[in-house]
Amino acid sequence: MTKKIDTTILLAQYYDSKGIIHAISIADYLGMVNIKDKEAIADFLYNRLHARYLKPFFFNDNLFNEQYKNGFSIMANCCMLIETLESFKQGLGDSNRKSKQLFNDFLANDLNFSVFQSRETEFYFSIRCGILHQGETTNGWIISRKGTVLFDPIKLKVNAVIFMQNLEESLKDYCLSLVQSDWSDLIWQNFLKKMSVSIANCSR
Repeated sequence: MTKKIDTTILLAQYYDSKGIIHAISIADYLGMVNIKDKEAIADFLYNRLHARYLKPFFFNDNLFNEQYKNGFSIMANCCMLIETLESFKQGLGDSNRKSKQLFNDFLANDLNFSVFQSRETEFYFSIRCGILHQGETTNGWIISRKGTVLFDPIKLKVNAVIFMQNLEESLKDYCLSLVQSDWSDLIWQNFLKKMSVSIANCSR
């Protein structure tokens, strides 16, 4: 028996720069796909992921920055976004038992994170697994929000704010690649494959 999908379910809800709320339903998304509106789909994906994982930490308020903003929370969200973003790139509906490879692929190929090349596995275990599984970094790696360098290879220190800013650029780069690519290209095949699973997860 085929499960029923309620196409009124929201896939994304976010506020734009003017404070206007936008709500994108499954029906809205399928409508974009039907007419192959690459710009609208890329914009939808950018806002869906940015609002969920990054936007809260870009809130510019002195009290928030001093007392609430936390490097560990930033890195936890960034790690979730990396796995999600790389899953879109590779067309994976499920990253179960594939997380390590996804992180290795992302850090090895994304120019915004070239400082981690050859240290992808270290990052995965010491930052990603450390934070998500134990609530702390491991193997001497450090998270900071101070300074102007993304990664200090001597102190094994990662600047969470710069990391987040670079990841925002990576998300923009991917969405721009969607817009600039042909509908028949692999990047779109993988995106559509991933989104089809996301929609299927909404079924009852």
